[in-house]
Amino acid sequence: MKINVNEQPIELDQQANIEQLLTFLDSPLKGSAIAVNQKIISRSEWANYKLQENDQVSLFQAIAGG
Repeated sequence: MKINVNEQPIELDQQANIEQLLTFLDSPLKGSAIAVNQKIISRSEWANYKLQENDQVSLFQAIAGG
């Protein structure tokens, strides 16, 4: 399955949910925000939200500072 993450093509062996994608990318679950096809997906939905072929995923990391 092919998707784009932050405009970079990624190929997954099988359909995945958002938590599985973050694990695949070695990205932390905490401090992350996800949009799929320009729609923010709430963290409570990550385990159940199945990514689809050609989805456009935007991954944001929280940055502390001031």
